[in-house]
Amino acid sequence: MTRFDSALDVAAAIRSKQISPVEVLEHYLAQADTFDPTLNAFALRDDETALADARAAADLVARAETQDLPPFIGVPIPIKDLNDVQGWPTSHGSLGVPNTPAESDCPQVQRLREAGFVLMGKTTTPEFGTIPMTESQRFGATRNPWNPTHTPGGSSGGAGAVVAAGMAPIAHASDGGGSIRIPASCNGLVGLKPSRNRVTGSAEKMTAASTSGVVTRNVADTAAALDVLAERDAGAWNLAPAPERPFAQEVGADPGKLRIRVAVSNPLGVPVDPACAEAVSHAADLLADLGHEVTESSPQWPQASMFAEGFLTVWSTITAGIPGLDPERIEPHNLANLTKALSTSSIAFTEATLMLQQASRVMTAQFGRDFDVLVTPTMAVEPPLVGSIWEGTEEDPSMALFNAMPMAAYTAIFNVTGQPALSLPLHTSDSGLPVGVQFVASPWQEATLIRLASQIELAQPWSGRWPSMVL
Repeated sequence: MTRFDSALDVAAAIRSKQISPVEVLEHYLAQADTFDPTLNAFALRDDETALADARAAADLVARAETQDLPPFIGVPIPIKDLNDVQGWPTSHGSLGVPNTPAESDCPQVQRLREAGFVLMGKTTTPEFGTIPMTESQRFGATRNPWNPTHTPGGSSGGAGAVVAAGMAPIAHASDGGGSIRIPASCNGLVGLKPSRNRVTGSAEKMTAASTSGVVTRNVADTAAALDVLAERDAGAWNLAPAPERPFAQEVGADPGKLRIRVAVSNPLGVPVDPACAEAVSHAADLLADLGHEVTESSPQWPQASMFAEGFLTVWSTITAGIPGLDPERIEPHNLANLTKALSTSSIAFTEATLMLQQASRVMTAQFGRDFDVLVTPTMAVEPPLVGSIWEGTEEDPSMALFNAMPMAAYTAIFNVTGQPALSLPLHTSDSGLPVGVQFVASPWQEATLIRLASQIELAQPWSGRWPSMVL
């Protein structure tokens, strides 16, 4: 095996006894030993526990029938440090959160365990996942394997750097404003944000705008992992409609002739880097060559002020429910967030959520009526330099969110609408950095995106493009 094998290929090799789960884990831990001192992508490693779990997986492979083994038996996966793993602390990337081990796995982690994954540690996130660059006072800056002076994005930046550097074949991630798609774009990976309530957790937060997923190297891994994470949850407050068939079966299926709207504009009116516009232009040409009906024009974006005001009000509540939080030890931009939340009345919060529902109607009504899929840049900028997010924050801590706008200008709206959105690694800028293209479908239509993405992957493969530092 190589460090760039897919998760499904690794699982197949383990299932057929070509390699043991212990050998696989030791291989990836060695890669982490080599590259993580530069990239700083792991917030926690527990090699002893991971090796014990790998040995247990090896025992299961030895005594169970192949058809009875879970789909990802023995495959290593790190968990983003916003989610609970039994026995490990959930730091949320913050000095203001105690180092108390979690008493149990969160539902998403439980599903990954049941699918056979071996948990190899936790990946870095900015404090509470509130900015799209993975830098915190607790863990420092995480760096991009393609160029360590640049960010791997966020808030799942540690996850993105781990997979791009070959320290794991797949990584858990989450997305509340772009935090799967942005790192996928920055690191040259596949990143799907599922529909609202497709992947349930222990409770809904932020109007269920945030959801779990993975970052991977190919569409097949993403689809198969979604089948695991989207297991029906009888205890959930709300559930997305069940898919017609497993998402893994959509890989390679004919998407049909789709009406595709291609837009370079974004709902916040942020200027767009030439490389990001060029990526979308090339994608439009490819889609037309594949036989789709392609129209290049902007959709009707919701009113920017209504969308931004409502989103920031809901976003300010992101620390709700974190046990033992010490406000005196959190970072200034998040203290400003918390202060805003504490000064917002329940009426004002409800009005903000109603405002977002109205903004969502403007967006979702166009899908199925005017077009089937919307294509945009994933970000309005190439991956920024490490540290640039903090410019101006000494005078005004809220500048961190303002500085983040170009990275989230295309992504956050689809957390509000709850639509599935996918970033594919279709372009490389003149500076050698990956540039993603975002594909958005109607609510609960992940199948459409997976079919289209696998068609694109076959037509324009990206499997041979990896950072030079790890080749």
